Amino acid sequence: MGTYGGEASWSKLLTFLQELAGVFGRGLARLLDLILPAGRGVSPDLVLPLGYLSLLTLLLVIFNLIAAARKVIWFVVGIGWVLILVRILLDAFAS
Repeated sequence: MGTYGGEASWSKLLTFLQELAGVFGRGLARLLDLILPAGRGVSPDLVLPLGYLSLLTLLLVIFNLIAAARKVIWFVVGIGWVLILVRILLDAFAS
């Protein structure tokens, strides 16, 4: 995929992240412009930092959701094992 060592791939990835941060930053700037008083909009210098910060926040939310889902899955699996063991014991000691 690209040149030796994957340099073109990294370049494409970084360009994609830059564009994505720009889109998120412009979106947040527009939202903030709706809230702020007229003539007091967000500085264009803050668009990319807003975008990168929103991407990091989104990444943290996704990782937290995955961690929460993992806990729920382990809980369900644990209950499943307990129920299976109870069923085995009931079958073994039933008359």
